[in-house]
Amino acid sequence: MNAYGSWGRYPRATPKETFRVLPGESLPHSALSMLPFGQGRSYGDVCHNNGQLLLDTSDLVGTIRFDPIAGTLSCYSGTTLKQILETIVPHGWFLPVTPGTQFVTVGGAIANDVHGKNHHREGTFGRHVTRMEVVRSDGSKTVCSSVEHSGLYRATIGGLGLTGLITWAELKLKKIGSPWIDVEKKVFMDFDEFLARSAEADRTHEYTVAWVDVSSGDDPRGILICGNHALNGPKEPSSRELSVPFDMPPVLMNPLSTRLFNTFYYHAQRMTSGKSAAHYRPFFYPLDGLLHWNRLYGKRGLLEYQFVVPLEHAKEVVLAILKESRHSGATSVLSVLKWFGDVPSPGMLSFPMPGISLAIDFYRKNDGLLDLFARFDEMVLTAGGRVYPAKAAQLSAETFRAQFAELDTFATYVDPRFSSDLWRRISS
Repeated sequence: MNAYGSWGRYPRATPKETFRVLPGESLPHSALSMLPFGQGRSYGDVCHNNGQLLLDTSDLVGTIRFDPIAGTLSCYSGTTLKQILETIVPHGWFLPVTPGTQFVTVGGAIANDVHGKNHHREGTFGRHVTRMEVVRSDGSKTVCSSVEHSGLYRATIGGLGLTGLITWAELKLKKIGSPWIDVEKKVFMDFDEFLARSAEADRTHEYTVAWVDVSSGDDPRGILICGNHALNGPKEPSSRELSVPFDMPPVLMNPLSTRLFNTFYYHAQRMTSGKSAAHYRPFFYPLDGLLHWNRLYGKRGLLEYQFVVPLEHAKEVVLAILKESRHSGATSVLSVLKWFGDVPSPGMLSFPMPGISLAIDFYRKNDGLLDLFARFDEMVLTAGGRVYPAKAAQLSAETFRAQFAELDTFATYVDPRFSSDLWRRISS
């Protein structure tokens, strides 16, 4: 497995050189273009710099300062969310926004301005970054915030690693009563019921997300999962991580097996619907308990398509994309629905906007998926929506420009010595 590949393992890319960044160390002098690389948990080619130079941040790790009274933490950009949580949770603090894996780095979370199950209340990760340092290829170091060098700050949040190397960041944390989550699961039988249940849950719960049974028909059923931080809970459970030891053979990934999986999972979740308690790890990071789970998709890898469209067009677009996914013969395994709120994102290229977001994982049986995604792009753009660059392997320059009004302003902040496979494709 390529140590510097994306989580989806497609497209393939190999850097010509790598440079392991240490705290306080200057960037290398090179004729090659540079790109920071964290844990490679993004999909597509946003973290690829094929034939060029990658700045490996795996040694740029550690807490610089943690204030358990004020609830602030400064750390190096290669620090993972898992490492932060291990530091702050025992003191009654939590990340204000977290994606679906704790193995991403702080630098990656900022560069992709990740979102979580509480977007309707807290917005994106970047909103809670109070300060950060950005090192440019000319050797300059700039500490920026929403009031100090705010242009670079807004360009770097959601900036896809192109404005320079984030060396450290300061985060504002969230106070919690325990590591436990009060969970409620609600069944819905179609998209309209999802909207009704989600609107109600967003008023009463900080965290909401829906799993969709992609094999259940043109107007699919699913499970809405809601949660709030619990004031207390039982003794912390022992955690045991399993691992997928090798790439699964392609024969196991087919429409029949995925239909059986979705049916089994739906009924298993339905049987446990209602209220329960869960530790934060399985609630926020259910797939992290299975290390190297991307190997389940075999050597061909997976592609994930995620988009958001305004509420008034959501039903039409979501159902059309789910329907075309099934009728195309593509093997779609997992699908997640989320209602994004109207909390503004700080980044010039931040993905979330008010509306409904759908993410679908596909087994990459062949490159025909890219043609399918191109048709999806047209539907999404026609509806005034956006496609998530952190998970895209097919975005064209025209599609990218159409969905980000501040692209020209952002381009003025791109470091002239930084680039990526994604940027070369969309800026050509």
